[in-house]
Amino acid sequence: MTISVRALFFAAYRDVVGSKEMRVDLPAGTTVSGLVSHLRGLGDPYSALPASPAIALNRTYVGESATLGDGDEVAFIPPVAGG
Repeated sequence: MTISVRALFFAAYRDVVGSKEMRVDLPAGTTVSGLVSHLRGLGDPYSALPASPAIALNRTYVGESATLGDGDEVAFIPPVAGG
């Protein structure tokens, strides 16, 4: 069984990958880290994503061990500097 998730890329990550969002089909039971590994494994430009980015799953920050479900929204949140 496969699931389909919507990956959203904000700010610097959007600039790196050249898109604000994409659909990704993955095996059921895939975790956030599995999604990140999958994307990085696609090669350029996705290989430029960090191995452990901040992730919001359905608008809630989660760790890399969170399991994804069909229809989930996965947002890649770049680091923010302030002062």
